[in-house]
Amino acid sequence: MAARRALHFVFKVGDRARTARFYRELLGMSVLRHEEFEEGCKASCNGPYDGKWSKTMVGYGPEDNHFVAELTYNYGIGEYRLGNDFLGITLVSSQAVSNAKKMGWPLKEVTTGVFETEAPGGYKFYLEDKEKLKQDPVLKVTLGVSNLQKSINYWSGLLGMKIYEKDEEKQRALLGYADDQCKLELKAVGGAVDHGTAFGRIAFSCAKEELPSIEALMKKENQKILTPLVSLDTPGKATVQVIILADPDGHEICFVGDEAFRDLSKVDPNGDKLLDDAMAADNSDKWFAAHKMKKVSA
Repeated sequence: MAARRALHFVFKVGDRARTARFYRELLGMSVLRHEEFEEGCKASCNGPYDGKWSKTMVGYGPEDNHFVAELTYNYGIGEYRLGNDFLGITLVSSQAVSNAKKMGWPLKEVTTGVFETEAPGGYKFYLEDKEKLKQDPVLKVTLGVSNLQKSINYWSGLLGMKIYEKDEEKQRALLGYADDQCKLELKAVGGAVDHGTAFGRIAFSCAKEELPSIEALMKKENQKILTPLVSLDTPGKATVQVIILADPDGHEICFVGDEAFRDLSKVDPNGDKLLDDAMAADNSDKWFAAHKMKKVSA
């Protein structure tokens, strides 16, 4: 279990330009790589869509030692409906707080020195107004659950996460694979978990030889496997093996073979240019406006 790493969270975005501005100019993250695809992903990385889409990885550093965001953009879809499944990402950055104030981006101080803000699409971020940590500034991802103990049994008992904190009164728990990695916070929402159409996915890596045993364990325990072990190709890059699971509340979880993923996830120095070129070439907004139509709401 020690070799397992928290990698990224997948967001579906409807407004790619505003989203890029939020991550680059407000949070101060860098584009790590950008890829365009002509058809949907075999592991539904972009959701249940078959058409053209793009993937942009953004973060404070390489995915080898930073938790990052994967921004998936489906051409022709302008917005997604939020549920109560994703409750926020918490990170440490006084610079992000300062940037938000300069940009006039809405901020709300929820506790002393912690500000809530929203990325385009309504995804919540919590910014701690402190100097950025030398290690990864991204502290935790918070997901809503319907039954805290049942979720702990799954994430700790089956997926091997260490329990760092558990608060019965506040109905929350903090779990992770290592002290220096982004943690997973589970928080009871007082009812059923609604994933909307914006539902995301959290990704972890493990040794490639562990993937079949993860699949076998889930089958043995009668747990949901959304995508059985499959190989995913990225043109000109490494082929990775992945398995996609769902926890008791339907949160999507991707486990990917670490060795190939480290090769696939190398930072591309042309990432910014590739994203900017793709956005400049994307005439979908103009096309819909010219035809007096609105992009689809998923």
